[in-house]
Amino acid sequence: MTTTDIIPDIHGQIAKLRGALDALGWRRGPAGWVHPEPDRTIVFLGDFIDRGPENRAVIHLVRELIDSGKARAIMGNHELNALHFHAKHPETGAPLRPHSEKNLRQHGSFLAEFPLGAPETEEVLAWMRSLPLFLETKDFRAVHACWMQNTIERLRTLCPDGHLSQEQLVRAADQTDALFGMVEEITKGPEHCLPNGHCFHDKDGTRRHHVRLQWWKSDARSWRDIAISVPDPSDLPDAPLPETLLAQTYPADERPVFFGHYWLTGAPILQAPNALCLDYSAGKDGPLVTYELPEGATVLSRDRIRVHGKSA
Repeated sequence: MTTTDIIPDIHGQIAKLRGALDALGWRRGPAGWVHPEPDRTIVFLGDFIDRGPENRAVIHLVRELIDSGKARAIMGNHELNALHFHAKHPETGAPLRPHSEKNLRQHGSFLAEFPLGAPETEEVLAWMRSLPLFLETKDFRAVHACWMQNTIERLRTLCPDGHLSQEQLVRAADQTDALFGMVEEITKGPEHCLPNGHCFHDKDGTRRHHVRLQWWKSDARSWRDIAISVPDPSDLPDAPLPETLLAQTYPADERPVFFGHYWLTGAPILQAPNALCLDYSAGKDGPLVTYELPEGATVLSRDRIRVHGKSA
């Protein structure tokens, strides 16, 4: 039976990645990466860069595994951001992602190793462009932040294999283009406007009228059930969700879906019997959390979640 190791956001933390691979039984041999189970594979959930200090080493190791035929990978929002940061609009010449103080700070560790315009930078960016936005097999699905079936189906009409062309990459940076919203949703997560007259205050005290959604909660019935990152849920209306929003949650009878992105803390849990977020802040001081998925599994198990050491 084939096993797939699902590995989420690494963010330049090479020691954590090496430690996890070692604990899972992976070894680098003379002919490339091997495992005692010869058919075992890896799926990476994106966000290889930024935050941590060793972007080059992480990318090199991930690419080695892919080139050995042992791994597949999808694009995270940090790879998407990097592609936009380093690219210019074909008409205006302006960066697709502004070089603001905030964006420079967020992208700083990557820029320290891969300066703007350097040949090595361009080669790594070309590799990032080759990554698909999502992955689907007969047994499971993988996406960086959100699997909403309607959005995935709309994307497939534009890029059937999940790969953005250069022209589509430019469109995905344009907030007036429908492609922007689709790509934002699956790489950064969905938000929804609260009913008229309602708002909440985030952890910084900022008043907000849109909430991030726990799209994996097919049993959600109210705004308080489905919202995430709201310090005081009582700020939200304890009112039924619109049927149109309920229809967008991940169905309980669908194949398992894996994602990262959300910087969770504490003991890992299943978001649903068929939905699992594996990002527990490895990019900072959290552990790298992985999942061992046996072929044919239709229900997820906490027993297959692996928590790897916190030390960087």
